[in-house]
Amino acid sequence: MLGRLARFTIRRRRPILVASLVLVLAAGAFGGGVAKYLSSGGFNDPSSESSRAESRLQAVFHTAEPNMILLVKARIGSVADPVIAAEGLALTRELASEPQMGTVVSYWSLGQAPPLASRDHAEALVLGVIPGSDDHVHDVVTRLSPRYTRTNALLQVRVGGRAEVFRQVNEQIRSDLAKAESIAIPITLFLLILVFGSVIAASLPLAIGGVAIVGTLLILRILTTFTQVSIFSLNLTTAMGLGLAIDYSLFIVSRYREELRGGLDAESAIVRTLETAGRTVLFSALTVAISLSALLLFPLAFLRSFAYAGISVVALAAVASLMFLPALLAVIKHRVDRFVLWRRTPKPVGEGIWHRIATAVMRRPITIGTVVVALLLLLGAPFLGVKFGLPDDRVEPRSATSRQVQEAIRADFTSEEGTSLQVVADGVDPVAQRAEVGAYAARLSRIPGVARVDGLTGSYARGRVVFPPGPAARRFEARSGTWFDVLPNVEPISQSGERLVHDVRTTSSPFPVLVGGPSADLVDSKSAIFGMTPFAAGMIALVTFVVLFLMTGSVVIPVKALVLNVLSLSATFGAMVWIFQQGHVSGALGFTPTGFIDTTTPILMFCIAFGLSMDYEVFLLSRIKEEYVATGDNTRSVALGLERTGRLVTAAAALIAVVFIAIGTSKITFIKLFGVGMTLAILADATLIRATLVPAFMRLMGRANWWAPGPLRRVYERYGLHEGADRHDVLPKARVTAGSSP
Repeated sequence: MLGRLARFTIRRRRPILVASLVLVLAAGAFGGGVAKYLSSGGFNDPSSESSRAESRLQAVFHTAEPNMILLVKARIGSVADPVIAAEGLALTRELASEPQMGTVVSYWSLGQAPPLASRDHAEALVLGVIPGSDDHVHDVVTRLSPRYTRTNALLQVRVGGRAEVFRQVNEQIRSDLAKAESIAIPITLFLLILVFGSVIAASLPLAIGGVAIVGTLLILRILTTFTQVSIFSLNLTTAMGLGLAIDYSLFIVSRYREELRGGLDAESAIVRTLETAGRTVLFSALTVAISLSALLLFPLAFLRSFAYAGISVVALAAVASLMFLPALLAVIKHRVDRFVLWRRTPKPVGEGIWHRIATAVMRRPITIGTVVVALLLLLGAPFLGVKFGLPDDRVEPRSATSRQVQEAIRADFTSEEGTSLQVVADGVDPVAQRAEVGAYAARLSRIPGVARVDGLTGSYARGRVVFPPGPAARRFEARSGTWFDVLPNVEPISQSGERLVHDVRTTSSPFPVLVGGPSADLVDSKSAIFGMTPFAAGMIALVTFVVLFLMTGSVVIPVKALVLNVLSLSATFGAMVWIFQQGHVSGALGFTPTGFIDTTTPILMFCIAFGLSMDYEVFLLSRIKEEYVATGDNTRSVALGLERTGRLVTAAAALIAVVFIAIGTSKITFIKLFGVGMTLAILADATLIRATLVPAFMRLMGRANWWAPGPLRRVYERYGLHEGADRHDVLPKARVTAGSSP
């Protein structure tokens, strides 16, 4: 099939190149502005209790969790002084009069409520609600934030709250992405020239990457008309577009040059390249896409967006590598080595460094395998103590003004205003059941971790009324319902915050309630993610097993690949806990440890890193199998396979690591976690796994590597994807004695 595709591409090379150029220009024109259509939200499960509570608050009570906070500092005197109070009340009314602004209350509008003033009475809070979707909230706070960041003779006003935090996070990520691209692209080009030794050959991966990235932007733009797509998916588009283009181009161009050196003419070399390396690229793309498609199982739009971007960029990189790249090679032919800066003379077969490494490992497979496995388990040990949370203002750099506001509230106020739990009781008669409403509010206020409960019947602390209901209490009343604002005195994004949600949800109530707020979002997000994780992991394992079986005809090799991948990723996750949760080297990396890991990032890293790991596995196995089919010698085929691909896999890993470490320079902690974590995962997989554990395990298994039960062997012979050079009689006849070699 791929041979026919190669011949078609050669015959139609000019129309294919022209059509590709037109499509890229069209994709750039229509997809280039996709960023303004992408969402800044998508972190919540829309069917969760916390999301339903938020929806009911907005629909019935026309309010929500305060997401815009003004921290007001008196430049003279106290916030209770009459002249300051008049100015503060005017500020409150000004914000409340803004179009698309919901409920607004403040220290002054609530009759100088003590919890809304700092302990020294030098600062006070204005709490505002911007109702609507995440994107609508982002648009409104983008318009309002500059206007309400002000200083006059009496007051200094700074803007905080969840809406402002994530507005500044998004702005920082856009800036960081542009910086990452400016770092990664020139370094990548330089390294490609080092690898290929030729400017023309080195430019081909960047061309493939451009096609994949620009095409994916168009696909994302189309998807935004049907569903929510996260702005963060752009980071993956750039990283995977460049990374996979480098991987696939390296493999195809290197094989093409090898075939030319072997004496084939340009067109025959292209055909042979697609029949061998092209088949490997096809398998690789399939395994990576399968891993990323598991993200579609999760209900969070944030995670699903990475599947949209990842699957698109993988598919386009594969198509460009199998059609656009061969068409280019058919045009330039031997000029692929034009502008050669230096020539690398390949060493005779059996004398390369990777052959020597594989041979050395296979001489002592048990010793080396045991040492490396022990090292990986040691690195993975910290993951046993992992704690998960959601991003808050501490993911920002300390210079971010919204973080400074939230830090001041944490340090100077008695409760964390703007991080409360909202307990919604729909279908309640607020008049007839007033006594029950008050009793329930008092009961909630006695829960450990609760600083205060505000409701229709007043404000409660430790089971007693501390403030009688004032004019602002009307916001808790609807025709058939009420709600309660539960202010915590514990960190909301923490295990204490999670316990508080559990306690509130299990406290007996005289009517059905829904509990929302940041801590409830954390509990529900973890439930949604971890509830689907076994299904996602099972899907990846099953489909990867099937694909590798169809490629190799073995049931041993897919199991080995799955075990080694899990081992490698466990070590990476352990390192991430040690660095980002426990805070080691946080000063050098420039982030604030919070004692937990972002809940979504490990899932994202698992799917992407697993796919890329299988990418390298396919590269190596394809060449090992090719040698084994030709010789039937297990040990020799492993050594030659690693010799043929070791340099390519290492170069590809180094190049894609450059892309991810550039992303790791981000000033936003969870983006830094993603970039640094992916870099470590890729480098560990391409070195410790491919260079040591793969040859060690394959040496120990001997010919049993290629074993499959009789019925599955017949399935492979009928449906397996074979290269044109496969001799189908070799594998079935091989003895299956573990550790043996002919």
